Amino acid sequence: MKFSTLLFFLTLIYSFTYGQSGLKGTVYDQQGLPLEGVSIQLTENNKGTVTDSEGYFNLLLTPGTYIIELRHVGYNPAFDTVAVAANHFIKKTYNLKERAALLHEISIEDYRTKDDEVSVTRIKPISAESLVTPFGDFNKILTTLPGVVSNNELSSAYSVRGGNFDENLVYVNEIPIYRPFLVSNGQQEGLSFVNTDMVENVSFSAGGWQPKYGDKLASVLNVNYKKTNSFGASASLHLLGGSAHIEGTNNDERLSYVAGIRHKSAQYLLNTLETQGEYLPRFTDMQAFVNYKLNKTTEIGVLASYARNRYLTEPESRETDFGTIGQSFRLFVGFQGQEILQYDTYQGGIKLTKHINDKWISKLIVSGVYGLEREYTDVEGAYRLCDVDKNLSSNSFNECIYIRGIGSNYDYGRNTLEANIINAEDRNVYQLDDKNTLEFGLGYSYQNIKDQLGEYSFRDSSDYVIDIESLQAENNLESNRYTGYVQHTHYFSDEFSATYGARLNYWDVNEELLISPRTQFSYSPKWERDITFNAAVGVYQQQPFYRELRNYQGDLNEDLKAQRSMHIIGGMNYSFKWWDRDFKFISELYYKRIRNVIAYDIDNVKVRYYANNDAKAYASGLDMRLSGEFIPGTESWFSLGILNTREDVDGDGKGYIRRPTDQRVNMAIFFQDHLPSNPTVRVSLNLLYGTGLPFGPPRDKERRNIFNGGSYRRLDVGFSKIFFIQENKYKKERQFIVSAEILNLLGTSNPISYTWVSDVSNNSFAVPNTLSARFLNVKISVKI
Repeated sequence: MKFSTLLFFLTLIYSFTYGQSGLKGTVYDQQGLPLEGVSIQLTENNKGTVTDSEGYFNLLLTPGTYIIELRHVGYNPAFDTVAVAANHFIKKTYNLKERAALLHEISIEDYRTKDDEVSVTRIKPISAESLVTPFGDFNKILTTLPGVVSNNELSSAYSVRGGNFDENLVYVNEIPIYRPFLVSNGQQEGLSFVNTDMVENVSFSAGGWQPKYGDKLASVLNVNYKKTNSFGASASLHLLGGSAHIEGTNNDERLSYVAGIRHKSAQYLLNTLETQGEYLPRFTDMQAFVNYKLNKTTEIGVLASYARNRYLTEPESRETDFGTIGQSFRLFVGFQGQEILQYDTYQGGIKLTKHINDKWISKLIVSGVYGLEREYTDVEGAYRLCDVDKNLSSNSFNECIYIRGIGSNYDYGRNTLEANIINAEDRNVYQLDDKNTLEFGLGYSYQNIKDQLGEYSFRDSSDYVIDIESLQAENNLESNRYTGYVQHTHYFSDEFSATYGARLNYWDVNEELLISPRTQFSYSPKWERDITFNAAVGVYQQQPFYRELRNYQGDLNEDLKAQRSMHIIGGMNYSFKWWDRDFKFISELYYKRIRNVIAYDIDNVKVRYYANNDAKAYASGLDMRLSGEFIPGTESWFSLGILNTREDVDGDGKGYIRRPTDQRVNMAIFFQDHLPSNPTVRVSLNLLYGTGLPFGPPRDKERRNIFNGGSYRRLDVGFSKIFFIQENKYKKERQFIVSAEILNLLGTSNPISYTWVSDVSNNSFAVPNTLSARFLNVKISVKI
């Protein structure tokens, strides 16, 4: 806190004592007329502005040398190098030339800016690149947003406003994306699907989204990969892996492509875990997106990806101290055996976009997923539980003074899952007039899941087996899903707009037809302050997927019905100037009423369902976020989420209890800075805090979620220096970047799950399983 306070006051003092400097000027077309809406942007950090109706712009900059990029639809981009001195504004005049090949093309995007969508956060890709994370995982930028929780730096999974990991929708260029099914621990998980190097723009909704998006309960992440018109490439290498990407276009710019490869090797980081042994994790991901303009009105995009994940560990020993100052315990475990996990996932899709006329755009999207996953486990652990002497004056300080229990755990598993999923969807946008937009579509999905389970485990305490679990099952689920949606957006005036519509969903397994109406409102009064009020009410119904159907015994409940949630959201967006820079404050109140709930437990990142619609639940809370340029040229933000989510399971006689995702307070700070006299020297700070999640003994309904786990606290800091290899007026500079990152700077032992052991009296003890310790990561990158 002292460090954060010091940063704030130093920033405040600098902002009021340092004079203004920057670039201003006017942009004209080739006829000499002022050009409105031209984007003026820095190539190195995406800071920028746009010209007004007179073609005028004003861009505040700190002293330094910058590459300026000017872009406008239908015009060739222009570049300029400017050297900004302290307390001085450079005045420039630019003329853009029309791009003849594009004069008669129709833009694919809606002419509206989409800022009227409720509960949507837009994320700049440059922010995701600056975030300090162990593996450069894009999803970690989401955890800095209010209402989004991920208490596991080794995993890309996240929960939103009380939902679990399986309740989030992810789209890349409107193609649905799936995550592996069998992953149970964060250290086994590969890279998240989204490749940061390939991202063009991102939008994220934490609730109340429009009917055109899918049928899940918690959130929607929409990612668009690049359609570039210039060549670019990058490569990076660090202690935990590396990545490379390339992008470009052909001479007439009809073909554009972007491709990337990533490799993650978490061996060094996993060696900081409490369980010592030999770790051999190897995760590789390859992706490509190619877009081709067939003619002036038609284009086709192809997305292809392959993820190869291999995880091998041979645990040797573990020693964990836990308890309180008054009563401290130590668990020592010696292991024998190994764990082998193999996940191969192929995903891809084709998107055909057709401009039928000036008002109607139709998109045909066909995609598929093939996944083959294997888990082989054969591990035995012999444990000793003892009391530890914490008396500083004792001769036996920090030693075991009493053996409470000895025993062993044995886990055996041979699990295989094969998944085939095919999706087809037609999406349409019809512009009725300047104030009315109609969107509609139909979709079909074929799913075939083959699952073989073979698990066996027992606990032996002093030659007495006290717990045996055995699971043998073979399931084959083949199903068809049919979806449809229609929505209408009406702009009543410049101040008020509304979107309303409904989704339809039918699944031939439970033969349930669902209708989900949804409505959004946006009101921007003509006040002196730039404030927009938003509201949304809607029904969100999630048909069961394979995981929800399978209970603890491995049996499928094919009569399971869809979970139903009503979202009620009210919020305010306030845009303002502070220190002559743009800032935005967002706040939202929400309430979710959930019925037909399928209760579940979470162990690390594995969600285990009870496969019954025998519960009801609710979630309510407040999300707030302040974002802006606290330091000129860099965007930072502060987030706060307050959540209360509970569920009532029929027949347990306990009423409403905390849900497994009930994290009451979640705070995040993402802060960027650079030296005032040298913007090439930068620092990035990521601070996360979350209160403890509930937990209880496994498969014990009487004591389910009665305990409160430890809080999650994490501070990551990164330092970088940029070297410009080449300066060119018409091309982006080549950059060489050297970075040093301190992960988990405070060295906090964050618990992710609990291992239950017994003493000689058969009393159970919850031993926390903690995440990675402090780690120094060194990284070098090259950008062209």
